[in-house]
Amino acid sequence: GGIGSSEKSSAPVAERPISVPTGATTDGTASMPAEIFNLVKSSSSRGGGGGGSSSEKSSAPVAERPISVPTGATTDGTASMPAEIFNLVKSIVGAGVLGLPAGIAAFGDAPSALLPAAALVGFVGLVSGYGFSLIGRVCAYTGARSYREAWERTVGPSTSWMPALACTSVTTCSILAYSMILADTFQNLYASAGYAVSRSHSLFSVTLPVLLPLCLLKNMSSLAPFSLLGIMGMAYTSLAMMRRYLDGSYALPDGPLLADLAPHHMPQFGSAGASAVLSPNTFILMSMLCTAYMAHYNASKFYVELKDNTLKRFNTVVGSSFALSVVIFAAVAGLGFLTFGKSSAGLVLNNYSSSDPIMSLSRLAVASSIVFSYPLAFVGVRDGLLDLAGVPENERTEGRLNALTVAIFAGIAALALSLKDLSFVLSFGGSTWGAALIYVFPALMFRAAVRKMGDGGAADGLRAEVRLAMGKACLGTVLGCIGTKMALKKL
Repeated sequence: GGIGSSEKSSAPVAERPISVPTGATTDGTASMPAEIFNLVKSSSSRGGGGGGSSSEKSSAPVAERPISVPTGATTDGTASMPAEIFNLVKSIVGAGVLGLPAGIAAFGDAPSALLPAAALVGFVGLVSGYGFSLIGRVCAYTGARSYREAWERTVGPSTSWMPALACTSVTTCSILAYSMILADTFQNLYASAGYAVSRSHSLFSVTLPVLLPLCLLKNMSSLAPFSLLGIMGMAYTSLAMMRRYLDGSYALPDGPLLADLAPHHMPQFGSAGASAVLSPNTFILMSMLCTAYMAHYNASKFYVELKDNTLKRFNTVVGSSFALSVVIFAAVAGLGFLTFGKSSAGLVLNNYSSSDPIMSLSRLAVASSIVFSYPLAFVGVRDGLLDLAGVPENERTEGRLNALTVAIFAGIAALALSLKDLSFVLSFGGSTWGAALIYVFPALMFRAAVRKMGDGGAADGLRAEVRLAMGKACLGTVLGCIGTKMALKKL
């Protein structure tokens, strides 16, 4: 729902004598409850849904153990299965889901187009869940505790910059999408209050006094109490969309709220139904779904933190979480499309009247959740860029971090004001870096892990599954190339 996280690589530092400390070793300020909460929460800033997320530090080089299939738990995680399922669904279902109605409208304009669209939501969810499971299995086989470490122990350390670049790029798309949503949402909220404000003034009114100070915080633990706003906001928005669809407030020809809509937001339906799924524009929806389901950079974290993390229990968590996400995505996409059809905006909340009190509260809920998720995703982008540039930790001074923060803010704001179609950002991000993280990279790691097991260590079933995984990688590459081409046509 999909939106991204970058992983920090350890930088060389001056060595000190190795000893057992008798007290604290750093001047950190986070409390234990806040640290525990943020560790569980760290994946929830994906946007959302589309997507978001926290920066993940890669482990320092450690001695490799033989790669093999474990027969039991491999870590001492403490998270229960229900807690894992809740947090994984929370990390998948983000604000990105609000662009999916436009993905259906990209190829169809008749209600029957929802049938193949729902099938695609399920198919991409199935493939995404399988990719998520592969990453956890690779961690189980190798003992890795992060996405980057899993790559280093299978494919090799020389190319570990590739998943790091992909994670940083996906997170950049996430905060760009967040900025665009905030610009549109606050513009409508101002209109609801009787103020006519431009889109640029709307964005700056929340960026300068609110987002920038939050992103300059040295410690993000103060944001922990607001972590549930995202899932609560999406739950309310789904119910509000259902009510407005069922009560006919926007139904043609005489829905009571139609008079408030701009002509390009009026419901529009035609004859392009289920058969329209054969159009190349269908790849726009599939690319947007890649972004919506994106949580894969934290798959290793979910595996490591699961209590009694056998592969069976981990796969149950993954299957349940992605199944619930499929249902939520299909419901929100269907309600938005059935209400507005071909006119479904890149952010479907833009279609609803600014004088609609129920949807105004929905806008406020979504905006609030994004405001408190934005800093976590932003730090992932900033630290990811520093990692890719090879800047050591000891050279990341407060002045350098603040200057880079302001520079990134300026670039994101400029892009958010020049791009007005959220569905383009979601589809482009999904068809490029999202496809790599979901389809390609997990398959490459799995193939390398099975090869390193040798003929005696890898069962015939695993060797056969490698062909399935690589087929998924090839499919993802093809879908990514076509999806990128179709997304660029929307510019």
